[in-house]
Amino acid sequence: MDFTFTEEQQAAAEAARGVFAGVAPDGVPSPALTQGAAVADDLDRDLWNKLAAADLLSLLLDETSGGAGLDAVALCLVLREAGAVLARVPLLENSAAAATVQAYGGPELRAALLARAGRGETVLTVAASGRTGHDAAELAVTARQDDPDGAPANDAGSGGTWVLDGVQTVVPWAYEADHILVPAHTADGRSVLAVVARGQEGVALAPQFSTTGERLAQLRLESARIPARDVITADGAWDWLRSLLATGTCALALGLGDRVLAMTSDYAGKREQFGHPIASFQAVAVQAADRYIDLRAMEVTLWQAAWRIASGTPGALPASGDVALAKIWASEGVRRIVQTAQHLHGGFGADVDYPLHRYHAWAKHLELSLGPAAAHEEALGDLLAAHPLA
Repeated sequence: MDFTFTEEQQAAAEAARGVFAGVAPDGVPSPALTQGAAVADDLDRDLWNKLAAADLLSLLLDETSGGAGLDAVALCLVLREAGAVLARVPLLENSAAAATVQAYGGPELRAALLARAGRGETVLTVAASGRTGHDAAELAVTARQDDPDGAPANDAGSGGTWVLDGVQTVVPWAYEADHILVPAHTADGRSVLAVVARGQEGVALAPQFSTTGERLAQLRLESARIPARDVITADGAWDWLRSLLATGTCALALGLGDRVLAMTSDYAGKREQFGHPIASFQAVAVQAADRYIDLRAMEVTLWQAAWRIASGTPGALPASGDVALAKIWASEGVRRIVQTAQHLHGGFGADVDYPLHRYHAWAKHLELSLGPAAAHEEALGDLLAAHPLA
């Protein structure tokens, strides 16, 4: 078996390293150094424009939309580089939303959004946390068809509208995005995805804040009327988008963990006690080795999940099982890595002139975004019960 990345995937990662080389993590706005609730009023527009110029916002789009036609593995390679520098851009959300519109949306919706999203002119995000962060996101919003002309509202480009009511919390980049993909459920239990314009009637945002100090939003929908062409009703669309978002978040966690462990190794090799580098002490070396094992487990489970999403290859379990396993390791692993880093850095880890406290805040945000490992273990157990292995 060949586990190497393709030339195209490696080229995407190399392009990302070139763009992110100019990002200084110790210059990322910090909640510990910023007055007020939010660290910034906007995403990093300069970085966003550089990503667009390097064609990294259109990785998953096909050539007709100006993209490279690559897959989830390539996206995760780029996201790994983004996580390492704490990139303040909705690269994951924009890419995943655009890829979902391409795969499941109608021709009018694709024509309206994809090329512009790939060029960075339109920013897309996703409301994926639901009302509480614990329940399925699609259950937080109801969707009903309101079609006085009698046209089938679930046909792309047809007349009629859908009406949405409900609340989604902690929506990332909602204030900066032009459109938000909102999962919702119908009276007969189907899941749909509505592409909601941020400023339209019936849509309201209220500020919420991440552990990073970044501004999130509570999205409230009150009889928001969405044209039928902007609603994706295809089976599997929300499940696919949810899996891609989760796997991409694991890639961000892996990149962050890689960088934090490297910082810890560098510090432990230089910091001396009793005339010796602390890296030479067995207790320090064992803790660092444990975190290295965490990283490698995060990595292998990430690539397995990304490959399943990209290839559609069947397995003993559905692809959601691989995604759950990747989330278990990423959620637990990124927490353990930053905690060990803080411990081994001592008081220096809390120094606001050193970037580790920023990584700690971002790691906590990623951990909360992924959700508790116990919940994913339960989901994996349910899948194993439903699909007993031979």
